[in-house]
Amino acid sequence: MLEKMKRSDSKGFTLIEIVLVIAIAALLLLIVFLAVSGAQKARRDSQRRNDLSRIAAALESYASNNNGGYPTNAQFNGLFIAGGSYAVNNAKDPLSGADYQYTTTLPATPASGATSASVVYRNAEDCSGAAQGTRVFAVYMGLEQGAPTCISNK
Repeated sequence: MLEKMKRSDSKGFTLIEIVLVIAIAALLLLIVFLAVSGAQKARRDSQRRNDLSRIAAALESYASNNNGGYPTNAQFNGLFIAGGSYAVNNAKDPLSGADYQYTTTLPATPASGATSASVVYRNAEDCSGAAQGTRVFAVYMGLEQGAPTCISNK
């Protein structure tokens, strides 16, 4: 009987083994979480760059309908920040005969859905900040990863 008591044939895990398995699982979950988080930020930044291109296209549309002139900073705030719209002169809908309306609002920030406050418009300067005259614009947008990006027509 003493031999049976001395020989330990238990099939269970020790406390140290259980703690070690939990620690390894937590470390793997942390690595996966960090990888997914970085990918989400990159996706949102890509969406912001696309939105910035759409803003630049809207500014080009505005200029083509306003004798090549881009909006002033105040006009930009009225059109984009305040969610305004403008009618294109001499551009009629063939069915209704009404002027085409362009509604140009800032894109929603992908993370929160709120209007982006990180868009900065500069009339008459390029992305380097150099003065270029009234037929030039620069639009800057903040990103989650890296420096703000800029699009200019110059």
